[in-house]
Amino acid sequence: MRLGAPVFVKSSDPAELVKAHKDLGYRAAYCPGIAFNDPSGSIAEAVRSGFEKANIMIAEVGVWRNMMSPSAEEREANIQLAISRLQVAERVGARCCVNYAGSASKDHPAGPHPRDVTTGAFDELVQITRRIIDAVKPTRTFFTMEMMQWSWPDSPDSYLDLIRAVDRKGFAVHLDPTNLINCPRRYFDTGAVIRECIEKLGPYIKSAHAKDCLLDPKSIVHISEVMPGKGVLDYRTYVSMLAKLPQDVPLMIEHLRTAEEYAEAASYIRGVAKECNVSL
Repeated sequence: MRLGAPVFVKSSDPAELVKAHKDLGYRAAYCPGIAFNDPSGSIAEAVRSGFEKANIMIAEVGVWRNMMSPSAEEREANIQLAISRLQVAERVGARCCVNYAGSASKDHPAGPHPRDVTTGAFDELVQITRRIIDAVKPTRTFFTMEMMQWSWPDSPDSYLDLIRAVDRKGFAVHLDPTNLINCPRRYFDTGAVIRECIEKLGPYIKSAHAKDCLLDPKSIVHISEVMPGKGVLDYRTYVSMLAKLPQDVPLMIEHLRTAEEYAEAASYIRGVAKECNVSL
């Protein structure tokens, strides 16, 4: 498997971006933003070629827009953005393009809202996902969705249901088990959550996120996202099981603020990997 994270280098030169990843020992990368506004595709091709020659996998192109927005205008704009980002992922040869389903909430693009786990929302998500994939017809990348705490897909089984319903070769899985730690039962046995995800979804997993979770004992089941190694997520199980998958899965650190924090998180994951005899 491969480890990756954002690099704090402001450059539009693919060679400089490649060097920044190599200097930090990363063998996976988020797609550089320079490839997003590129009508001719020439920048995307330069990114693809440069990272490929350096043996650095472009793990994912992010969308992070609400495809289930209650505003029809906003929903359509976000679906169009997902289509364009999937096109970028295809051009740069990324493992996947990833989004979340979104929410009917007017207050937050990723919920919570009671409609988000209804049959109607599931059926709508199937149609939206098909539309995005059919618009691009990807051959070397995949459209994926993060499992979330309170919207589809919210479990390995519901993701399998979604895969069957979408029925497209271009649809796959992005794994972020921290998003599923939404109750005490899961919190006290994160290893079981990770094992279920990988055992059921393993063949479909294209990329994965690295973060952690911590329960606040002074609140009513408030679970916070924290840096890898600062919470209870069973990284030994996570790293070991990802490494056993036949595909070379990139594990991408996210949501930290500084280069120093990312370095600390990477050091923790590398330490766990070394204990588990896993090469990053």
